[in-house]
Amino acid sequence: MAFQNKLFIGGEFVDADAGTTIDVHNPHDGTLLTKIAEAREADVDRAVKAAQAAFPAWSNMAAMDRGRLLLKLADAIEDHADEFARLEALDTGHPLKDTTLLDVPRTAVTFRYFGGMADKAQGTVPPVEQGFLNYVTREPVGVVGQIVPWNFPIMFTSWKLGPALAAGNTVVMKPSELVPLSTLRLCELINDVGFPPGVVNVVTGYGHTAGARIAEHPDIAKVSFTGSTAVGKGIVEASAGNLKRVQLELGGKGANVVFDDADLTAAVNGSAFAIFHNQGQACIAGSRLLLHEAIAEEFTERFVALAKSIKLGDPLAPGTEMGPLTSPTHRDRVLSYVKIAIDEGGEVLCGGKAPDDPTLADGCYVEPTVVRAALRDRVCQEEVFGPFVTITTFSDEAEAMELINGTDYGLGGGLWTTDLQRAHRVAAGFRSGMVWINCYKRVNPGSPFGGVGQSGYGREMGFEAMHDYTEAKSVWINVDAQLPAWYPRT
Repeated sequence: MAFQNKLFIGGEFVDADAGTTIDVHNPHDGTLLTKIAEAREADVDRAVKAAQAAFPAWSNMAAMDRGRLLLKLADAIEDHADEFARLEALDTGHPLKDTTLLDVPRTAVTFRYFGGMADKAQGTVPPVEQGFLNYVTREPVGVVGQIVPWNFPIMFTSWKLGPALAAGNTVVMKPSELVPLSTLRLCELINDVGFPPGVVNVVTGYGHTAGARIAEHPDIAKVSFTGSTAVGKGIVEASAGNLKRVQLELGGKGANVVFDDADLTAAVNGSAFAIFHNQGQACIAGSRLLLHEAIAEEFTERFVALAKSIKLGDPLAPGTEMGPLTSPTHRDRVLSYVKIAIDEGGEVLCGGKAPDDPTLADGCYVEPTVVRAALRDRVCQEEVFGPFVTITTFSDEAEAMELINGTDYGLGGGLWTTDLQRAHRVAAGFRSGMVWINCYKRVNPGSPFGGVGQSGYGREMGFEAMHDYTEAKSVWINVDAQLPAWYPRT
């Protein structure tokens, strides 16, 4: 395949100012896919100037016309769906089955949703004192900086671009330097469907240079970041210079609770998807299995058997169910947690190593790993971000709630039960932004996505996202000439 590998600034593909590049590798076999331009501070500044120049016309464009361009972009993605699915599989290690059925369709659906929302973000008319009219409008914040993670690059690009553009903002985006290729291909479609130059700008570079400049830039009004909690805290500090708005979608340590009355077949299959989909590289992964002691033995036996049966292999092969992790560094980090678990007294029930298959030796593969561990163990408290799940048992609902809320994270979690009252009661007790009942990892562009605590604040998707990309302006009108326009003296 031919890869776009330049920066996208002001509607043009350009080299980095310093002329430096970054190698992009295939995580399946370590081969070099391409070299991309490495954006640094000067390139971010160029992109911000382009976004500033485009903002007045874009923000004043009829909302319906902004929406029409987003709808055309959704159509164009679907027209090139096979290409995007293959590109994403090559770059990230996602199995082609997943990129075809999930990543690419979700991307198109998100752009289509926000294309339809562009002209439906309404203001309000609050009831105020007699003789006065008050109305509230929503205005775009301006130039937005967006930093996209490496685990679902094309999908998360749509999650961030969709609401920002629909609301009338212009964007400077930094995809991960590990997996930039689908985002750069999307930029070609952005030009093809007719977005004005400078509305979307993409700078591929490292977090400590390009990302840091976005976070601190005085002319960026908001930064939206998805990534680790540690980096998110640094972005908050960097944003203080101009008090830019910050939206953070950070780490997670999802509790996935199976009660004794659950449908075990559904719970076993759903829990496997919760942790092993995308090799566990998801902030919402169900990485802590909490099992009622009455069903723990049977569930564990069936779950471990399923984990051992998952077919690892080349992401482009039709039968592959789990591909490689996205980088060697991350593979090594995930494997390091196996030693941590053992050192703390945990029991490895399966996996915990790279596969023995010699055809996968050059890739970033880790076998599906299941570990029995206690709540306060590091592997139950820290985000591993891989195909690594812990099992802990509980005796009653009260103990389950203690385990559920026993970490600093609060992004998403799930529960499996046939008791409707328990389902609502436990869901209400979760300290998290999202809860799934008898399912896991369901997302939709109309439903807000985000967390609490160390998982961040603000929301992707839905009307909440549109509000996060706009400012409220309150306008007061004196409609009664007999009323004073000032407060009378007493």
